[in-house]
Amino acid sequence: MARKLIIAANWKMNKGPAETVEFIKAFLPGAEELSASCEIVIAPPFVCMSAAAGLLTDSVVALSAQNVSEQEEGAYTGEVSTSMLNELGAQFVILGHSERRSIYGESDEFINAKVKKALASDLKPIFCIGETLDEREGGKLEEVLRTQVSGGLAGLSEADMANVVVAYEPVWAIGTGVTASPEQAQEAHAFVRSLIKENFGATVAEATRIQYGGSVKPGNSAELMAQPDIDGALVGGASLDAQSFRDLIANGVA
Repeated sequence: MARKLIIAANWKMNKGPAETVEFIKAFLPGAEELSASCEIVIAPPFVCMSAAAGLLTDSVVALSAQNVSEQEEGAYTGEVSTSMLNELGAQFVILGHSERRSIYGESDEFINAKVKKALASDLKPIFCIGETLDEREGGKLEEVLRTQVSGGLAGLSEADMANVVVAYEPVWAIGTGVTASPEQAQEAHAFVRSLIKENFGATVAEATRIQYGGSVKPGNSAELMAQPDIDGALVGGASLDAQSFRDLIANGVA
């Protein structure tokens, strides 16, 4: 089964509404050609999503949020609900990012609740997993990934998995300029796919798209995405410049 690449821009806490408009207007020309072989997603900060939605509607670029609450509504100061994202036209939501796990203490159980809430609200989770440098050097790579996959995707059905994108991001490579070698990345992706097979069967495992994240740049995207189990990228810093992000995609799909 051929899996269509999916490349997503995670802007994190960068760009305000005006910069968002400027970026999208610069990026969209030429995006249609790239979208023939790659699904393109942009995840701006919450306060920029409305500005982005106005420009991305009817375009080939999908809108994503960077997080969402597991609650529907109510007294949850500072939170954003799935229904709010639906109203803005979001199609994806990034969940379980290492920064949410490490800085804000999100557990596998908490992330799982968000994944289920997103799926119930017709949002596609980009579900992030990955190990720290200490965990990798301590020989715990497989243990960590197994725990994150089994905990974060617990209770999902095979049908649910058709709408889940997995993003493998070695924490030691995020924003550090250090990238896992294509061989290291492929090895981890193949293991993650084996975990999905254990949990959901071979058909689901073969169909699930697994992105790589961690200092992906225009200069290394082609080599990474040439690996058989790497189905795209979750891009941080290199997605903040329209030309850089376009080049990264173009090189990756070439």
